[in-house]
Amino acid sequence: MGQTAAANDGTTVLVVEDEVPIGEMIGEALMSHGFQVYVVSSAAGALRYLLSGSPADVLFTDINLAGHIDGTILAERAREVRPDLPIVFASGRANLFEHLRTIPGAACLAKPYSPAQACSVVEGLVATAY
Repeated sequence: MGQTAAANDGTTVLVVEDEVPIGEMIGEALMSHGFQVYVVSSAAGALRYLLSGSPADVLFTDINLAGHIDGTILAERAREVRPDLPIVFASGRANLFEHLRTIPGAACLAKPYSPAQACSVVEGLVATAY
């Protein structure tokens, strides 16, 4: 199935989703799997979080974010700060995944996805990253 909740203790996931109910749902699912979770609704909020030095072991971001910075640009900027940061890209437009699939340490998740699918993808990235 995947790692147990105890195996995920101490692993922090930064969730970036501008649709607040989706962000909350994913955050709750990840917490139920033992992850520490910080949810923000914008790329700017995510960058502030990362630049503050707060813990983030995985970035889980929607690609189509409101504002001037989308999820792909956010990921590029996050990797400038934390080069080995695993990234999950989520989108309802799977055609956006083509070039993202080639990024080392990244995974793509097509919307709509279940909370269990989101947890499984994050657990898979964590298992291969550490």
